[in-house]
Amino acid sequence: MDKIQLLNRKEIFKGKRVNLVIDELKMPNGKIVEWELVTHNGAAAIIPIDEEGNIILVRQYRNAADDYVLEIPAGGLEPGEDPKVCASRELEEETGYKANQVDFVIKFYSSIGITNEIISIYVGKELVKTQQNLDEDEYVTIEKYDFDTCIHMINNGLIVDNKTITALLAYQNKFL
Repeated sequence: MDKIQLLNRKEIFKGKRVNLVIDELKMPNGKIVEWELVTHNGAAAIIPIDEEGNIILVRQYRNAADDYVLEIPAGGLEPGEDPKVCASRELEEETGYKANQVDFVIKFYSSIGITNEIISIYVGKELVKTQQNLDEDEYVTIEKYDFDTCIHMINNGLIVDNKTITALLAYQNKFL
């Protein structure tokens, strides 16, 4: 396919986690169009599996859903940060567990039509209990479920978070 040319990028909003830009693009047919894009440093998440084979999930308030949502531990990357380091940090901060074994599962665009955010997913095993250290804007509870229950919860609309659904199904496909 023919390359689309970026002619100009205009920053509309600069936030703590995301920015909004308008890109002026030249299409292969010569037409000039504007596309809105939410830019993001990316994120990492981890599927923590305890010694009994349970998945450790966190339930936390999500403003976009105006509800508490069940999900795997995750967080935004600092500029230049290794996603594996981020995933491990978020696991410990949100759950109070450290994983001695961390393996890559998958990476994907969270919502490719509107953002450049890429989420890298890992699985964490050989967990050791440490101490939860939440950010000031986080309030989470920890819940444990066996893998089959997690899949059942996805199929029944009880787990609605995209990264969690993608992570668990990719893990199932790759490792089980």
